[in-house]
Amino acid sequence: MLAGEVQAPGRVNLIGEHIDYHGLPVLPIAMDRRIRIRFRARGDRRICASSAAPFGRREFAWTGDLQPVAAGDWENYLRAAASAVASRWGLCAGVDAWIAADLPPAAGLASSSALIVAFTLCLLAANGIHAGFEELMAILPEGEHFVGTRGGGMDHAAILASRAGCASLIEFAPLAVRHIVVPGDWAFLVAHSLETAEESGSARTAYNARRQAGAAALARLGMASYREVIAAPQRHAELLARLAGSNEDAERDAFLHTTSESARVTEAVAAIEAGDAAGFGRLLTESQGSLRDRLRVSSPALDRLVDAALACGALGARLTGAGFGGAVVAVTRKPDLPALRHGLISSYYDGRAGFCEADHLIDALPAAGAGFEVR
Repeated sequence: MLAGEVQAPGRVNLIGEHIDYHGLPVLPIAMDRRIRIRFRARGDRRICASSAAPFGRREFAWTGDLQPVAAGDWENYLRAAASAVASRWGLCAGVDAWIAADLPPAAGLASSSALIVAFTLCLLAANGIHAGFEELMAILPEGEHFVGTRGGGMDHAAILASRAGCASLIEFAPLAVRHIVVPGDWAFLVAHSLETAEESGSARTAYNARRQAGAAALARLGMASYREVIAAPQRHAELLARLAGSNEDAERDAFLHTTSESARVTEAVAAIEAGDAAGFGRLLTESQGSLRDRLRVSSPALDRLVDAALACGALGARLTGAGFGGAVVAVTRKPDLPALRHGLISSYYDGRAGFCEADHLIDALPAAGAGFEVR
């Protein structure tokens, strides 16, 4: 009977926020905080998984008509993985699984996607199924829609395909990943705002609304995709004027964020390749302004944390992930990292209940993607 261990990292999206679901390129890294699952195949189709408190144990029969359980219950991510596997390979043998993680939940670091990826790999490995990157990407983004979040494929691609020491330029339609070496003297610090954003909870509706606003702007303009919009920059003023006349501020602002953020991704790749840390940082801070003022997915806590990071010497900072809480990512040079860390502790975290430096201030070294071992 097959047994083994799988692991999947969290990801930090450096830039390219809220645009992957419009099919536009993004630039994340994987981080060395992971979800690890030890598993043993069962002789039936039951799925039994245990995790440390407060999550506990979940058990259900793997059937062809799985439905979500209560909103916010972590069992939904296990069910999403099982449904994704069944959509491609049919029902398989169940597993006994033991889940551990040093990846903080609801921090904008793709903990939910990491769990879905890891549990998908667990089910495949337990059944002796070997799947390639393209096969997994064909099922994972849609599989996550099981929990109700209408995201794109960035998280899954970053979790699967990242390379140590590199950022990943992830493109869609067609799917492609280009690894870009991060200069050795750059450092990324992830700082948690101490406010969480549960994607399976109340933030889900707000997240989905941003995607819907961007899609509605395209429909109003009669454009097939944002790729078509990006390819015709000479028409942007005309398109924006048409949206301005619609009195739909959310659609106009989603259009503005999407098109400007796409341009920032292209510029950020050039900055990395040129070793221009200051230019890269400026792009991060510009992205934060767009996420705050146009897409309105930031929060007062995230805004204060970004401001604190900049005041403490960061070259740039912005929220990372869906927003509505969670974390920011700041870029600095390695010699300046201790001062940035200590500055944030004194200026933002001092006196705040629940702060734990090990959990809430994380050096985000670009790490390798997921892997598994079968014994």
